[in-house]
Amino acid sequence: MLVDPPMWPRHGVLWAHLVSDTSLDELHTFAERAGIPRRGFDLDHYDVPDSRVVELVALGAVQVSAGELIRRLRASGLRVPARERGTHHHG
Repeated sequence: MLVDPPMWPRHGVLWAHLVSDTSLDELHTFAERAGIPRRGFDLDHYDVPDSRVVELVALGAVQVSAGELIRRLRASGLRVPARERGTHHHG
């Protein structure tokens, strides 16, 4: 389980990304155990508020840089590229 620095502003809060570089099952299981709502899931990661990062690390997540998180997610094959995030509809 990996978490990057909270640096994505939304709703007056800085958000971090929680990912698994192993499987989405592991990610969902960890998030459920941590009490992170399913609505926070976005295709390949959970958005988590900065106030939760210390707790997630205590539960076993490893803090990494944003670049490291993306590299490891891509290497795992679990990364959903921006082009597949619903921004373009082919039809």
